Amino acid sequence: MIDAAQSRRPSTGLDADAVRVAYRRWAGVYDVVFGGISGWGRRRAAAEVNRLPGARVLEVGVGTGLALPYYAPEKRITGIDLSADMLRLARTRVQTEGLTNVEAVLEMDAEQTSFADASFDIAVAMFVASVVPNPHRLLAEMRRVVRPGGKILFVNHSAAEQGPRWWVERAMAPASQALGWHPDFSFKGLLDPKDYAAAQIAPVPPFGFFTLVRLSN
Repeated sequence: MIDAAQSRRPSTGLDADAVRVAYRRWAGVYDVVFGGISGWGRRRAAAEVNRLPGARVLEVGVGTGLALPYYAPEKRITGIDLSADMLRLARTRVQTEGLTNVEAVLEMDAEQTSFADASFDIAVAMFVASVVPNPHRLLAEMRRVVRPGGKILFVNHSAAEQGPRWWVERAMAPASQALGWHPDFSFKGLLDPKDYAAAQIAPVPPFGFFTLVRLSN
């Protein structure tokens, strides 16, 4: 029997190599295809980071660096990503836009980083929870590298609970490996019931298609 929690988990089909291959294809057109669509969510997440206490910020899944210009100058940013192709574009952005508060952009697996415990005040993952092979490991690793009392943020598409979009997202789920993300991702599959109850969860204006989630560590 499949329980309710299992039914909300993203479908399988992604692993680290599949993600690298997918984003090698996407890298050259990512900003054009996804930059505008995701812009509201990235700006909202960066604004939340900027208003939180603490300077040491880890951006998980920094990609081409689309969010990097939105951080306040006093925030010290480390970005990581699994895709070397995306990171080349992020490093170019840092240089061309003179983003001196970006301290490092590193190739690293978000589910198993090399950072020491409690290295950061804040960790933020923008449109990453639906990309990683194991979202639970992602959350556990973010908890490990954020200090006690620090904050963990996610902004992401989350699958509809019903209606036409529910059917479309689940019909696309078998294509996860080719797409490089889980169309049927749900925050209820990322957070255990205790975390889900404690999290601050809000739709991102203007359309509410993306969701911002904030957790205390």
